[in-house]
Amino acid sequence: MTDRLPLFPLSSPLFPGLVLPLNVFEERYRALVRDLRALPEDAPRRFGVVAIKNGQEIAPTGQEGRATGPAAGLGDDPLAALYGFGCVADVADIVDSGDGGFRMHATGIVRFRLLSVDASGAYLTGEVEELAEEAGTGAGALAPEVTRAFRTYQKRLAGSRERSLSSQEFTDNPTVLSYLVAATMIAETPAKQRLLEAPDSAARLTEELRLLRRESAVIEKLPSLPAVDLTQQPICAN
Repeated sequence: MTDRLPLFPLSSPLFPGLVLPLNVFEERYRALVRDLRALPEDAPRRFGVVAIKNGQEIAPTGQEGRATGPAAGLGDDPLAALYGFGCVADVADIVDSGDGGFRMHATGIVRFRLLSVDASGAYLTGEVEELAEEAGTGAGALAPEVTRAFRTYQKRLAGSRERSLSSQEFTDNPTVLSYLVAATMIAETPAKQRLLEAPDSAARLTEELRLLRRESAVIEKLPSLPAVDLTQQPICAN
């Protein structure tokens, strides 16, 4: 079953359960927000977030026409410039910023496969196919292993061995945990995108376990990495 959604390309993927704050200042996205606001009060206000594979998040300047329009910064083929999987975002609030733009918060709710992109309007829209959520074989057994590895990873970032973050609680739901870790750990966009595209929670947790162990080993050998503040941010699983 497919649907058509407004698209909001960003430099990194959105995961289900993650709260996304946005400062909307480009005209194409102002138009998107105005259309969301114009929907009936009881209608869902949703758009698709998809990570950029080849291109720029903000419209560039001096590129002979490519600096304007719905696909600005994404070249002549927006579908090729974007990753093939994204996440539906559900708008929680929209506030006028006073200069014609908006500030809003949205929450990731479900993954989708991007089938096509339409650049004929004021902003990009896409035909998407929502993806069912599967736990996969062994997800329950992997969850506590990933939790332990994630605690070690956070402690290494904080420069502590034992007591830092010891009171922090983690969910025992494998799917929620897999997205929480994917959203929170420090990784480049291609690595995060692979986690978003994992076929099920077990596959995502397996890859996270590998990444967490590798990164913890690297941090242990390079203890001066300036990432302490990242371990002190509250985690919102929603």
